[in-house]
Amino acid sequence: MRGRKMTFSVKLTSAQRHDLQHWLRSPSLPAGLARRARLLLLLEQADTSLRQAAQTAGLTPRHARKWVQRFLAHGLDGLKDQPRPGRQPVFSPRGRLALGQDGL
Repeated sequence: MRGRKMTFSVKLTSAQRHDLQHWLRSPSLPAGLARRARLLLLLEQADTSLRQAAQTAGLTPRHARKWVQRFLAHGLDGLKDQPRPGRQPVFSPRGRLALGQDGL
């Protein structure tokens, strides 16, 4: 049906909840993963809607829906970024030589 939005019920195991809370406290974790973790922890609460949880986590409802669907399909591994298309970097982001460079 057009215009109807799917409702999500997120049930986390204690291990998943522990990992997501650890992600929130980690200072070296990418911010995107922390946002996704916050979203799932908020959605686990029965009184939080997708729109409210997305706004609190700093995501749009469209992106929040995408991440919840990926979590439901693949678990915590679905929250990680997938490889992006494109040419491999010529220079390493850490200042080292990229693969295939001679170093001369």
